[in-house]
Amino acid sequence: MLGFLKHPVVVTADINLNVVALTAMGLLSRLWQLSYPRAVVFDEVYYGQYISFYMKRIFFLDGSGPPFGHMLLALGGYLGGFDGNFLWNRIGAEYSSNVPVWSLRLLPALTGALSVPMAYQILSELGFSHCAAMGAALLMLIENALITQSRLMLLESVLIFFNLLAVLSYLKFSNSQKQRPFSPSWWFWLTLTGVACSCAVGVKYVGVFTYLLVLAVAGVHAWHLIGDRSLSNVSVLCHLLARAAALLVVPAAMYLLFFYVHLSLVYRSGPHDQIMSSAFQASLEGGLARITQGQPLEVAYGSQVTLKNVLGKPVPCWLHSHQSTYPMIYENGRGSSHQQQVTCYPFKDVNNWWIVKDPGRHQLVVSNPPRPVRHGDVVQLVHGMTTRFLNTHDVAAPLSPHSQEVSCYVDYNISMPSQNLWRLDIVNRDSDAGVWKTILSEVRLVHVNTSAVLKLSGAHLPDWGFRQLEVVGEKLSRGYHESTVWNVEEHRYGKSQEQKEREVELHSPTQMDVHRNLSFLARFLELQWRMLTAKSDGSEHKYSSSPLDWVTLDTSIAYWLHPRTSAQIHLLGNVVIWASASLATVAYTLLLFWYLLRRRRKICDLPEETKMSRLTSPVVPEASPGKCGYQAALAVTSGRDSLSACTLGVAGWHRVASRRSLGQGCFTVIETTVNHLETKSYSWLRWVLAGALCAGGWAVNYVPFFLMEKTLFLYHYLPALTFQILLLPVVLQHISDHLCRTQLLRSLFGALLVAWYSCACHVFNTLRPLTYGDKSLSPSELKALRWKDSWDILIRKY
Repeated sequence: MLGFLKHPVVVTADINLNVVALTAMGLLSRLWQLSYPRAVVFDEVYYGQYISFYMKRIFFLDGSGPPFGHMLLALGGYLGGFDGNFLWNRIGAEYSSNVPVWSLRLLPALTGALSVPMAYQILSELGFSHCAAMGAALLMLIENALITQSRLMLLESVLIFFNLLAVLSYLKFSNSQKQRPFSPSWWFWLTLTGVACSCAVGVKYVGVFTYLLVLAVAGVHAWHLIGDRSLSNVSVLCHLLARAAALLVVPAAMYLLFFYVHLSLVYRSGPHDQIMSSAFQASLEGGLARITQGQPLEVAYGSQVTLKNVLGKPVPCWLHSHQSTYPMIYENGRGSSHQQQVTCYPFKDVNNWWIVKDPGRHQLVVSNPPRPVRHGDVVQLVHGMTTRFLNTHDVAAPLSPHSQEVSCYVDYNISMPSQNLWRLDIVNRDSDAGVWKTILSEVRLVHVNTSAVLKLSGAHLPDWGFRQLEVVGEKLSRGYHESTVWNVEEHRYGKSQEQKEREVELHSPTQMDVHRNLSFLARFLELQWRMLTAKSDGSEHKYSSSPLDWVTLDTSIAYWLHPRTSAQIHLLGNVVIWASASLATVAYTLLLFWYLLRRRRKICDLPEETKMSRLTSPVVPEASPGKCGYQAALAVTSGRDSLSACTLGVAGWHRVASRRSLGQGCFTVIETTVNHLETKSYSWLRWVLAGALCAGGWAVNYVPFFLMEKTLFLYHYLPALTFQILLLPVVLQHISDHLCRTQLLRSLFGALLVAWYSCACHVFNTLRPLTYGDKSLSPSELKALRWKDSWDILIRKY
């Protein structure tokens, strides 16, 4: 029974030394003097603030993307013992001793380093040669912009890592699909594809472009799988369900997990609270939660409330009134009602309090038991400090003449009766008998006499209105809009009927103990909506650029300048690699269209499958080589599989090792086929797949920026550039294998490639001082590096 103990336990492992060497070189290039410079570099001032918020558990909102990338950076700070105490207010500021610079920059550097061997593995999985795979990795290794971006506390290198991981995982899954479907490795790579896609989206929203690309390729493969008659219906269904679970369900669950962890970490009130709804603010520790904790849940007749506009734009504000009245005559000559002003005020103030009154009763206190206000009830709103009724009438608003003026009614004994009845419309009610609830209910106040809706116009009143925001009665309300929706933020049950006592009551907090919690899903949906609708600063930046500037590298970004010397860090790409990658994209596109036209004419220059060890073809003397019909019956045998092939092309028929007759000349068996074909050729499907992932990856990560209304920088192009770099060796190998027909041409082409890569290495070394910033250059040396007038190389004037 224990006989197995008589023999040693042996574990064997295949270690690709190329991957090990590339990983080591990647780590060396990214981790070298990582904590230098010990100062805030460009967008570190932006991400550093969020890291401090995480360390202090303070809520924040960043409209640039989901929180996963920020959490990864904060993880580095946490592991380094960062306490969050640093003022991130200036680029170039020296880090204090409590900031673990190396730890904060470690994760971007690691992901940048691992992208180098990952490029090698992607091309290997695509079926290209070892030289092509090594070429892609070495290009990633010496690309200056990728090195610069990965050595700082920034997220582009993290995004690129997960983009490449998603592509690599899918390729490994696709290749294992042909050998061992539903095996543990098959499930692992399929699931990892979904996880990597969700992580890419979780780092930045632009990661969704790579996710959609992977989904598109997977969809095409699934479509072909459906047409595979060798699979049973149950097997096809299992394949589709597995893909749906891994590529749709897993990313969605991971995305929710990111926000769950984020909201669990940042549970304290912070400077971004007011962007969120009152319910969200009340769910945070401190801030509004300290004010609203213990408030009554149901609004009743006699309740004292503050009403916050749900829109929160241009700034969060509360329904407000004060003693001042509208001017008799406006500057444009129009007249007003000269009633008491009603505005929206962006600060907490005692004049924000209103009393909900029953029109049929005179009392301004809550009865016992309280009578809750329900959807559809008609109420009056009495201003707490002046006891005047919220009113609107057929008088034009001061800044929005198409809308009605809203005021607190002053009785001037003239023929202008009060119109102060408002019908409550609870927008998010559960039923038509829904109760008006503190914080949770979103309500519209509809004027009974004119059907106008109380609305925040967003315009700032002139000096006579103290620059507060205009509130109007919108006569033509076209459905739901947040500017017409209000919610009760602060709430107490009124107890004092006398005005003097009521004023004292309005200044004191309530002590009633009713606690509410907002569910995770509600907080997630609101936070997601605020992030998606948050408008970024559209102002021009000194180093902003357009997508057209990126391809030709007509722009640069000065990241950091040493305070005393000329040492500096710039985001500058390797011009040889950038230009070559762009040319490779053009070349691939032209070749693809040329091959498609040829295939339309039944001329197939690339075989359908990759490996061919034995070919059997009927003798068709009247056909000519290069025609699809001539090779239509080719049986391609690799192991036990037999697949039909298109033409091998003329170049494939150079050497035949041996052939023998089978029977009466019906077939010619070509064994050990063509040496050139067997070692260098690859299939049409591989060529198309490489283009879909590499050229397609470049396109989906580049073209959408033309449609974005945001400030753009050169680093936005780096994910697209990465896919271009992967495409470059693909095109070069194709030229060598299929366009260089003789050994002499291939040798010459190889020599040119060596010279070309030497030039790329020379450019890398020349720009190295601007990549690492560890060397002070003289003014003449800096001028020599300004290869384009648009490059902003900083030269000190001594």
